[in-house]
Amino acid sequence: MFVGDSLSENMWQSLACLLHASVSKATLQHMNSLTSLMFQDYGVTIYLYRSTYLVDIVKESIGRVLKLDSIQSGNAWKGMDVLIFNSWHWWTHTGQSQPWDYVQYGSTVSKDMDRLEAYFKGMTTWAKWVDLNVNPSQTKVIFQGISPSHYRGKEWGSSSKNCYGELQPIQGSTYPAGLPEAQGVLNKVLGSMQKPVFLLDIATLSQLRKDAHPESYSGGSGVDCSHWCVPGLPDTWNQLLYASFI
Repeated sequence: MFVGDSLSENMWQSLACLLHASVSKATLQHMNSLTSLMFQDYGVTIYLYRSTYLVDIVKESIGRVLKLDSIQSGNAWKGMDVLIFNSWHWWTHTGQSQPWDYVQYGSTVSKDMDRLEAYFKGMTTWAKWVDLNVNPSQTKVIFQGISPSHYRGKEWGSSSKNCYGELQPIQGSTYPAGLPEAQGVLNKVLGSMQKPVFLLDIATLSQLRKDAHPESYSGGSGVDCSHWCVPGLPDTWNQLLYASFI
């Protein structure tokens, strides 16, 4: 089961296509937050559970509240052979694209919070959920690392405004702007956990692929330098995922 935001969906779609290319008979179902693709001949199902922040967003009288210390949807994640979590992409969203009005931690409700601090608190809640609810002998837990975006050309030493028209990867093995700040937060959380979690560390290799976004080829009115062309970088993530099981 993949649990997370639209980058989790990116990776789930890639895996679904890779498997379906070899196994033609499959059943796709979608209901609310849960999507499943079942390969009947093998008794295998891959799930996608959309949970943008992993922690809860609750509608209350004051509006939509992002609760950094609450995970009610976690009951749907139990009993899986593999859990692949992901969250970061939406923590930086503001304005109309922000799906919450207030943020709450404990009894404190505020209009906003430093986003890296909020991410740390939310991921700490997720880590506690894993420590309390996952049996490592039955379930392998993986965290899909921080997936970068390419909206500022100066990060890779270019005069380009964003990834549009970028058709070549960055040469070398280092990204000029360094790792995303969220990577340090995630490493800190994972290092504090009692249960084993495998980090699928995709940050640097994904940073080098400024050419792998839909925006590089679409020429549409929207600018998408966050998500990835499915038959590309997400396929690489899944190859690394497969290698982690060998």
